[in-house]
Amino acid sequence: MAENLQKSAKVVVLGDIGRSPRMQYHALSLANNGLQVNIIAYVDSQPLAEILENPNIIITKLKPLVIEKGPKLLQYALKALWQSISLFLALFITGKNDYLLCQNPPAVPTLPVCRFYCLVTKTKFIIDWHNYAYSIMALSLPSKHPLLRISKSIERCFGQSSNHNLCVTYAMKADLLENWNIVATVLYDRPPKIFHPITIEEKHDFFKKIGQHYPQFVKDKPSDSECDATTVFTQLVGNSVVLRADRPGILFSSTSWTPDEDFGILMEALQVYETTYNFTKRLPKLICVITGKGPMKQHYIEELESKRWQHVTVVTPWLEAVDYPTMVASADLGVCLHTSSSGLDLPMKVVDMFGAGLPVCAFDFKCLNELIENGINGYTFKNSDELSKLIVSWFEDFPNNKKQNIIAEKMKTELVKFQESRWEHNWNVRAKKFFES
Repeated sequence: MAENLQKSAKVVVLGDIGRSPRMQYHALSLANNGLQVNIIAYVDSQPLAEILENPNIIITKLKPLVIEKGPKLLQYALKALWQSISLFLALFITGKNDYLLCQNPPAVPTLPVCRFYCLVTKTKFIIDWHNYAYSIMALSLPSKHPLLRISKSIERCFGQSSNHNLCVTYAMKADLLENWNIVATVLYDRPPKIFHPITIEEKHDFFKKIGQHYPQFVKDKPSDSECDATTVFTQLVGNSVVLRADRPGILFSSTSWTPDEDFGILMEALQVYETTYNFTKRLPKLICVITGKGPMKQHYIEELESKRWQHVTVVTPWLEAVDYPTMVASADLGVCLHTSSSGLDLPMKVVDMFGAGLPVCAFDFKCLNELIENGINGYTFKNSDELSKLIVSWFEDFPNNKKQNIIAEKMKTELVKFQESRWEHNWNVRAKKFFES
């Protein structure tokens, strides 16, 4: 019998694979290049349909350990121990592979366990650096905490021991080389083809669909008999769908509701919009759509409910994976609050928005200029005052401000250039070679 020469790879994410788009795209690229792929991860939310339907991809689910009592150091130690055991067992039970691609962070216990597996099974060890684990931990721990020193040492040691390293920015590439003597290849996040501009007809169908669960998108329809012809944003004129002249503006943001994204900045900017609306007749009503889930979501939802705004409506929908790209492409302006714990990574959500042709206002930090050119393909801001001015200016006399419409069209033209480089092509040029040797 002929020997099966098909190569295989493990993709390890010690987190929710459904909320790790970059690692899902890695898995799809590997599978599309003929490798058998085993994703080892937690599955708290639904992965992409392409992942679930791909015959070359299987998912090995890790089981989480929830500890809510006791000292934090003890909780962390017990959690790390459980993760070490469960990951160790998952790696060895699922057998030998040619390559192991590991997401960092988290570093502990991911990097040591994966490295041990690779040594024993003679598997090539590849790390994809999204950020630094120690810099994320530093958001909630004192600067001299022993866990920070341990995490930093582990990242440096095991990063140096890997066969190859990928990273998300040139700033991170330079930092890895200068401080840890780790040579990495930059693989920019690029949008997959599911993120693209859509037609008015597609927007109309989407607004009708989402309006079944969120009436803010359809609540002002003239009558029940016209429910198929009208949404808050679109209407049928004859046999054609057109945008309504009296439609609200759509502001879109995706957040993880964590401390490294200061959602208070957006809340303050929305308050300014509400106040400005009351003093001028030149602004439309605004629907702010915020997606995502995280530990601080309920806290901010309660704050939003207490505002009782009359002209700003905030909707926090739970979107299926197939609907998320359509929601992004249906918006008028995006907002990104990502600040980066290390200052060396870039927000994937902006990449997705750019792929859908949506201009973005993004919180400014050290290496953001690798993605956003201020005033060219988007805007950057440093505080709520700057963000509020950008939002008010963008929607002034909406949708009939000729000057602002020209600016928007120029930005979308720049984004067309950005869309020419998609994940698939970028991966084949930058990363494919590491899985061929």
